[in-house]
Formats: sequence, C-alpha cells, structure tokens
Amino acid sequence: MRVLLRKKSTKLVLALAVVALVAGLWVFEPWRAFTHSNLDESLPVVTASQPVEKPVAAPVELASGAFVSQEHETKGTARVLDVGGSRVLRLEDLSSSDGPDLHVWLTDAAAGGSWGKYDDGRVVKLGSLKATDGNQNYPIPADAELAGLHSVVIWCDRFNVAFGSAPLDL
Repeated sequence: MRVLLRKKSTKLVLALAVVALVAGLWVFEPWRAFTHSNLDESLPVVTASQPVEKPVAAPVELASGAFVSQEHETKGTARVLDVGGSRVLRLEDLSSSDGPDLHVWLTDAAAGGSWGKYDDGRVVKLGSLKATDGNQNYPIPADAELAGLHSVVIWCDRFNVAFGSAPLDL
C-alpha cells in the first residue's frame, strides 16, 4: 500500500478525485434535498393613490391554478392578482423541494408534461424563488404582456428542469 501511495500516478488520481468531488458538491448542492425555507407574505392590498371615503377594495383575481409536480413534488396554488392597477403573482400554500438556482416564471407552455419545454417559448421571469414553503408575492412587470401565457413554473436554471407548474388562463 505504501508503494502505491508513493507513485505519482496514484497521487494524480487522488488529486483529480478530490477536485471532482468538490466540483460535484458545488454543482449539485446535494444538501438542498434536506433543506426547506418558509415565508409567509401577506396578501397584497389595493392602495388608493388619493384619499377615498370608501374602504379599499380587495385584489381582483385574473387567473389561478393548482401546482402539479414535475421533477420534484410541488403543491400549492398560483394566483395572478390585479392590485390597484399593478399585477402580482401570488403563490399560496406552496410546498416544493429546495434546489440550486430556482426561479419563478410565467410561460406560454401548458402546465404539466415534459419539464424541458418551459425555456423554449416566451417567458416572463419574475425572480428567484423566495422560499420553498409558504405564501409569496412576485410583482409582474407593468410592461409584461400576459395574453398567451398559460402557466407559472418553478424553474431550476442550473439544470433546466421544472420542479412544478400551475396552469393559468391569462
């Protein structure tokens, strides 16, 4: 055994194995399979730009759908809300796996089915997933054209896979 450890080729193989292990840990982040985060943002409220005598109205729901699991089990509801002229995507009772580089997108692809289809068409990127569990709000850019978008997807940008998606008829 000592003779084997003194060979340059053995040292090179061991060094390469350590580099491969570190690179694999960095890319795959396997500990995320055991981590969860929780966020409970309140429902957005409609605010009046001018003082009003009547109470402020509740947000208006434009679309909603239940999440379906794809690469990872994902549950909850997605709702697109009109909040006094601005639009917000609200994820309610979300529960999904953690993963590297997770994002929330609105997309023209239908929910469910093959998870590789979501980055092929039109998407509106709303930002990084804030937490794996809970209630979250994502502002939709004012200039985003929602017509023709059919779903919201929790997208892992590092591996190009959908964790889950929810149908929306916008």
